[in-house]
Parts: sequence; C-alpha cells; structure tokens
Amino acid sequence: MTPPGTIRPYQPRDRAALYDICLRTGLNGADATGLYPDPELLGSVFAVPYAELEPELTFVIDNGQRAVGYILGTADTATYIRRYQKEWLPTLTDRFPEPHGEPTTPDERIRSFLHHPERILHPELADYPAHLHIDLLPSHQGGGFGRALINRFLGTLRERGIPGVHLAMGRANHNADAFYRRLGFHELSIPAWPDILYFTQKTND
Repeated sequence: MTPPGTIRPYQPRDRAALYDICLRTGLNGADATGLYPDPELLGSVFAVPYAELEPELTFVIDNGQRAVGYILGTADTATYIRRYQKEWLPTLTDRFPEPHGEPTTPDERIRSFLHHPERILHPELADYPAHLHIDLLPSHQGGGFGRALINRFLGTLRERGIPGVHLAMGRANHNADAFYRRLGFHELSIPAWPDILYFTQKTND
C-alpha cells in the first residue's frame, strides 16, 4: 500500500525536515546519522541553501504531518555558487571551520566541500546549467514519489527555458543509479571525479 503523500512547494517550516531527510539518506541513500558530529552539516551543504536561495525550485512530499522527501536545486549552477559564497557561506564559517590539511574523515571532507563549492563547476556540464538533489525517507521510496518530484522539477525548468540539468551521486548508490537511468538521464564521464557518477538530461527535448 502506497503511503500518503502530496507534492507541494517548500515552506520555511520544512527547514528542520530538510536537515533530517538529508542526514537520514546521506550515506549513498542510507542513514548517515552518527558520521558527523553536527547532524546539520550535510543539510547545510546539500539541502537547505538551495531552499533558502532558490525556494521556487524546492518541492517536498508531505505525508500530512511533515515533509518526508524533497527535490531542490538551482536553475544556473554558476550563479548559485556565487550567491552561496556571498550569502550562505558566511553564516556557517564559525560553526563549520575549514579543516587544515588533507581531509581524512567524512566530517572533514564535507566541511572542505562546504568551503569550496566551486568544485562542482565543470566545463563538461556547460549544456546542463541546472542541477538538482533529491532525497526521500525509506517510507516513501519506491511508491512513485521520486518520479513525481523529478517531473515537477523538470517541468519548472522547462517553463523557465532552462536547457538542461545535471546531478551527481556516489558510484556506490546503485539504487539511485538505476532510478535515474529509468527516468531518461544519461551518464556523463568527468575524469576529475572518478568516484562520482554524473547524470544529465536535456529539458527542452
């Protein structure tokens, strides 16, 4: 039986749920609780800044009580990075200082990425300026909610005339790999990140 859930635009009251969902799906789709001393670190990089900077591209699955899944992202990655560095990063530098030396723990790797978001800019992705993140709690996986969120996000990009979108995921996340391929995303190789899979899709086809 499919659990209850409806798609709606993000609201500020969903912020805590975004942190929670991001953490509980942050280990290649599995629960990352316990890997990070501050449970809001992952969400501070991969979820909440998008909702703050581009709320019009943030949608959630609501089960009647709270958000249990989301899709969020940006229409233009380069512009988003500039805004992130100017408006979002300064609010977190004291809470999440940049690690010294080469990162060796999951916490250090994410904190390093938080301070250097420009790492996600690659010339190979020029035709796919938008990018997205999607996560759902286990209770709402496999029931068609992920597909519905993707369709809502892509439809919004089309309305705005955005030509293409990309996403990145760990190679170990085999369920997500199969999910994106079923939805028509195509793998794009970026040699600089051998442990990361990139998927792209044109939005104006």
